[in-house]
Amino acid sequence: MTTLTDRADYGLLTDEAIERSRRRIGVPQRRHLPHNLEVTTDGIRHFAYGYGDDNPLWCDPGYAAGTRWGNVIAPPNFIYTMGENAIEPDERARALLKGDPFAGLGAYQAVMEFEYYRPLRLGDRCSCIRAQVGVGVKQSRFGGRAAHVTNDFLFGNGEGEVVAIQRGTWIHTERHTSKKRSGGTPAVEFPPYTEDQLAEIDAAYDAEERRGARTRYFEDVNIGEEIQPRVKGPLTVTDVVVWHLGWGMQLTPPGAFAIARKVRRKAPGLYPPNARNIPDTVQRLHWEPERARELGIPMNYDYGGMRETWLTHALTDWMGDDGWLFKLRCEHRKFNYIGDTTWVRGTVVDKVQTDGRNEVHLEIACHNQRGEVSTPGTAVVLLPTRQSPVELPEPPAANLPDLLGTEIARFAS
Repeated sequence: MTTLTDRADYGLLTDEAIERSRRRIGVPQRRHLPHNLEVTTDGIRHFAYGYGDDNPLWCDPGYAAGTRWGNVIAPPNFIYTMGENAIEPDERARALLKGDPFAGLGAYQAVMEFEYYRPLRLGDRCSCIRAQVGVGVKQSRFGGRAAHVTNDFLFGNGEGEVVAIQRGTWIHTERHTSKKRSGGTPAVEFPPYTEDQLAEIDAAYDAEERRGARTRYFEDVNIGEEIQPRVKGPLTVTDVVVWHLGWGMQLTPPGAFAIARKVRRKAPGLYPPNARNIPDTVQRLHWEPERARELGIPMNYDYGGMRETWLTHALTDWMGDDGWLFKLRCEHRKFNYIGDTTWVRGTVVDKVQTDGRNEVHLEIACHNQRGEVSTPGTAVVLLPTRQSPVELPEPPAANLPDLLGTEIARFAS
């Protein structure tokens, strides 16, 4: 029987594959059942604890009742775990979406952007339109020619109001090309931590403070000031497991044994065999160093989504309960390997008053113990003044279908 991997173009970036991908622009894609169908205190707590955030605004209803929000709200990145299909693909859409144009290629998350317009509250359900909004072809220093595919995840609450935009770009490259250009497995040193190094990390954890109910006012922020750093690490496989408890499985739907078999029957490429010839999830390269090395990566590593929540954690702790994280953009430029320690640092680079918003612009980044920046980013935080509270920003469209049209036009321009 001929399989997908027997095709002559399997694992190759062809012009036909790029054109197939472009035909998908604006076509709503069906999403798996989300990890959470409803916002609950347990769901929020599991998610927030999974990235090391015990902010009582997310986790303590008694505390949250005394804030401007009046009750627990979900942390910004909780949208990862939610989003039922707002539009079910029709027959034409299903035909366009059948098969993966880039099957067999390496896929790497490169850029993720977020815009937040209102919080998710207890009891909310969440709808989502997932659609590709753009495809570009670029020459990659590491992997030769690459397809840069931008996907939108547009989230609305149960009232149909726009909650957030998640805009992500993935790079698709030929695995054998990237291995050849990198010269095989890149050399990275993973020396054991000394007791002094571990003590320094623990001291940083112990020193962390949350702004919380102490309002940070726009007037009091100065350009050039630094936010308090947040440390994450040394990263362990246990951290990845705990992360999954709150995040869900995402790429491969939740479920084991017979449930996994049903998925594998439809999409065998999601379950490549391991060293004992047992089909297992593609995601295992995040916890199996052997699988990572098979793909030319020296060690298993984290998810981009983990670092995105770490950036968010540093920002929400800094801005306090009365602030609002409006925008976050980050680029994942280096792997964050198991055993690495990440320090999240940020600096205020501008203050702007526009359209009734009091915006603080920051540069923020993840730094590892080798002195490398793995994920640089930028953010816009809205802060209250002593005269007025933060007003939530208006979304670019009133509903999700109109927002999708706005996003396609934005990418095209």
